Amino acid sequence: METVYELLKISLPAVLVMLTAWAVIRNMLQNDQEKRRQELLLQTVKTVTPVKLQAYERVVLFLERISPESLIMRTAKQDMTSQQLHSALVSSVRSEYEHNLSQQIYMSNEAWEMVKNARGTVVRLINAVATQLPPAATGEELSRLLLEEVMEMETEPCRVAINYLKSELARIMG
Repeated sequence: METVYELLKISLPAVLVMLTAWAVIRNMLQNDQEKRRQELLLQTVKTVTPVKLQAYERVVLFLERISPESLIMRTAKQDMTSQQLHSALVSSVRSEYEHNLSQQIYMSNEAWEMVKNARGTVVRLINAVATQLPPAATGEELSRLLLEEVMEMETEPCRVAINYLKSELARIMG
């Protein structure tokens, strides 16, 4: 019995020291792992944030470029017919959109939906106005009618999307 007691006097403190060392080492390793994870997260944020900002900038530029006023200024030529201008306007919107499709990776689904809705609304507006004109109409007539339609709108579709993107970016940047 005395031998068991002597063994316990020796082994019990050794077991306690071993358990304490194990707990301390485990805690240190977890803290180190958490610190590394935080550093990696911070590095990722430092890398992704500028790219994300750039994506929002490009999409806002896209929306500005497809706004009917801007489209007409860039696309309309002196001797175009309404059909030629109509085709050029729609083609320009599609081209701009395809050029900026990859930006959706950096945006929320809601923001990208706003962008798609703005693009769709602009194309529908161009198509609707073009169908109101006779085939022999000039590009100037299409431009004038299109601008009148935009002025009658409560809010221009591209402006709605831009405002949404600005508000979302403000939330993200906090």
